[in-house]
Amino acid sequence: MIKFVLRKNNNEKSDSFGKVFAYPVAEETVNLSGLAKHMASHNTVFSEGIIIGLLTDMVKCTKELLLEGKNVKYDDLAIFSIGIKNAKGGADSEEDFTVTSNIKTVKLRARATGELTAKSLDLDANLKRATVTTKKPAASTSTSEPDPENP
Repeated sequence: MIKFVLRKNNNEKSDSFGKVFAYPVAEETVNLSGLAKHMASHNTVFSEGIIIGLLTDMVKCTKELLLEGKNVKYDDLAIFSIGIKNAKGGADSEEDFTVTSNIKTVKLRARATGELTAKSLDLDANLKRATVTTKKPAASTSTSEPDPENP
């Protein structure tokens, strides 16, 4: 069940100022240990300890491969890749371009692949309005006003 809260867009510069939008509420974050415990509960022959070891190595190797400039694909989940956020304005020419002046940051990207698609999520997801929550909606962690069209 995916819970959500409703918030009004208070960005006066936005075309959707004053409109109400839904934002997902993540009630829990499952870490690798929790994932291993969950996986072990699915009648596998592997223990929680073996699974946590494999997952830990998977994360380490994924980071290594991404930093080597490779994409990493987990079938039916996502393709992980590195993205570059360029500084505003750009360089006037290739000769004027410098990493320190023209690249703002490097970021992790993930896009759904295989059976995990936006359409399958729409078909499989159950949505329910959250009644009371002590956690902030996922979109509210940003310091800038979230895009209501793409929470």
